[in-house]
Amino acid sequence: MRIGIIGCGLIGNKRANAIKGNHDIVALCDTDIKKAERLKAQRELSDKLNYSKDIDIFITDDYKELCNRDLDIVIVSTINAKLSEITLYAVSKNINVIVEKPAGIDSREILPILDIVKERNVKVKVGFNHRYHPALLKAHEIFDSGVCGPIMFIRGRYGHGGRLGYDREWRADVSLSGGGETIDQGVHLIDLARWFMGDFDIVEGFATTYYWDMPVDDNGFISLRREDGRAAWLQVSCTEWKNMFSFEIYCRDVKLDVEGLGGSYGIETLKVYSMLPEMGPPDTTIYEFPRGDVSWEMEFDEFVNDIEEDHPVRMGDIEDAYKTLRIVEKIYGRE
Repeated sequence: MRIGIIGCGLIGNKRANAIKGNHDIVALCDTDIKKAERLKAQRELSDKLNYSKDIDIFITDDYKELCNRDLDIVIVSTINAKLSEITLYAVSKNINVIVEKPAGIDSREILPILDIVKERNVKVKVGFNHRYHPALLKAHEIFDSGVCGPIMFIRGRYGHGGRLGYDREWRADVSLSGGGETIDQGVHLIDLARWFMGDFDIVEGFATTYYWDMPVDDNGFISLRREDGRAAWLQVSCTEWKNMFSFEIYCRDVKLDVEGLGGSYGIETLKVYSMLPEMGPPDTTIYEFPRGDVSWEMEFDEFVNDIEEDHPVRMGDIEDAYKTLRIVEKIYGRE
């Protein structure tokens, strides 16, 4: 695959590092051209050392100029306010896209992208990379096997502690981010809840600012229910102080408990609690995944397979982003 990356900051670098082997990053774009130059130098050195490749990567500060080149995939890792605009332009050029979550700041921005994807043989994958964390993949595998029994409810918590100057970064500007913690980490929990339980009929909750001096939320409380009463209760926070991730799936016969995401979030762990016929303490199986975060690589590799096999995007497509953003908008009271 010939790949272009638009947005060469932290996430753009992570995306670049997740691309291995025979695929070539041939173009980079950032409004701060120095970021593109730094990533170009790093990638060219890596290609030469690891793959004996000598590729002169094109750089520009104009995303349209990049999208007018011969590319198979464009990765869009910009601020939220530019995600849908750039994605729409890329798919209009028949280029497959990986776009970072939340894929836009308003669900209506997603609609023309959905139209093009339905009309043309072009694919868009959204960066819901948490689906590819090994503990969550294992949990979903066990859930799909049927041993858990019917799902009853989900409880999810996700948070970090911010950093000095956090309230002056672009995420604190609603015109650039679309909101605060609910649209940032909240979309991951919403997406995971939908992955296990499907679509929800009732959305309630609120987003508020407790600590940071900024006009966007630093905490979000989300209640999702289906008409049959099954529910997901989710909380996201950037006043957690100690990074944490917890996602619990409660079924009739088994509870699946995922904790940690690696790194500062702690070792990624899945605990499987299997209820016994006589009740009492359950049988417990614990899986640990200490290798670190491989979700970015797995996400990219699966997308390549989808393109090569002309298969619909298997997980985290643009419709998932649309439905997730609709939930966020209800929490924000924008409907």
